[in-house]
Amino acid sequence: MDVPIGLGRLHEARFWRPEDGRVYCYLCSRRCRIPLDMIGFCGVRKNIDGKLYALNYGMLIARNVDPIEKKPLTHFMPGTMVYSIATVGCNFACQYCQNWDISQRREISGVYTEPHEVVDDALRTGADGISYTYNEPTIFAEYALDIMELAHRRGLFNTWVTNGYMTPEALDELGKDLDAATVDFKGHGNQRFYRKYIYVSSSEPIFESLLAMKDRDVFIEITDLVVPVEDGYRYEDVRRLARWIVENLGPETPFHLLRFHPDYRMIDVPHTPVEVLERSAEIAREEGLQYVYLGNVWGHPLEDTYCPSCGHKVIDRLGFYIKKIDLKDGDRCPKCGGRINLVWRPKKLLALND
Repeated sequence: MDVPIGLGRLHEARFWRPEDGRVYCYLCSRRCRIPLDMIGFCGVRKNIDGKLYALNYGMLIARNVDPIEKKPLTHFMPGTMVYSIATVGCNFACQYCQNWDISQRREISGVYTEPHEVVDDALRTGADGISYTYNEPTIFAEYALDIMELAHRRGLFNTWVTNGYMTPEALDELGKDLDAATVDFKGHGNQRFYRKYIYVSSSEPIFESLLAMKDRDVFIEITDLVVPVEDGYRYEDVRRLARWIVENLGPETPFHLLRFHPDYRMIDVPHTPVEVLERSAEIAREEGLQYVYLGNVWGHPLEDTYCPSCGHKVIDRLGFYIKKIDLKDGDRCPKCGGRINLVWRPKKLLALND
């Protein structure tokens, strides 16, 4: 049910049930139990008269057309453009968030936009897909679900940039129309780092989400923000994370080590030293990951994609932009014939539209 509120809509949420006079929200792994007239940790889901409402439904606070490499997605639809959208709110409280004015805002604002208007605008701009990004898309899941279904019907793919802190119950629905996801770790998933700098008790639900995404045939790339504070850049944690990815998602999973830059409440913390990122990349490769990248270090050789069999450079990049693609038959190294893990046409979109 939608109830008009100003320029937006008060939209009844999904992923909840009544429990002991409260509403139990099982959209994200915080699993908030929200008293009457109160709002969950994310700042956008409210218990009104014993029902849970998504206050941010349709309220776009940001939209832009980006290269898909900005997400970063380097192996899924490389070179395409994505129509990127966000609302306010987040289920994390990262003390270094570069989009803190959106994610940590605790008042509902934005321009109400119907799902079909998002899809129409994406097509009008010439975008190839829609990316749900800038803040955590899990907390506007109802809106995203409505857009994603329409997007697929009209030939657009769907990608999420997410902290991975959603529940398996939510992924049962989200996975139906989600083609690819960038799942963002912080500090290699170190538990103490998550508690101190993100206000999250454990990173374990992220690993559960990754397994659920894999089961639902979502193409996955992993990012890992390397923060130069205690517990934010431990090499043993890099090794542990890389090993888990190899064993559970596969050695062909793209892995991006991102350079921290000071922002929000951590402006006194310096940029991550490049040598720390380079050593972390070496460790990830030692553990068997075939595609390891450095992010936020423009011009570094580890922006590029190399054949894991012979080392030939098959995609030459500068930052978010592709300079040259050197492939045979779309996904083969021209030097040795080895296969490169690339997606040029999403399977879910093919199944719906072919």
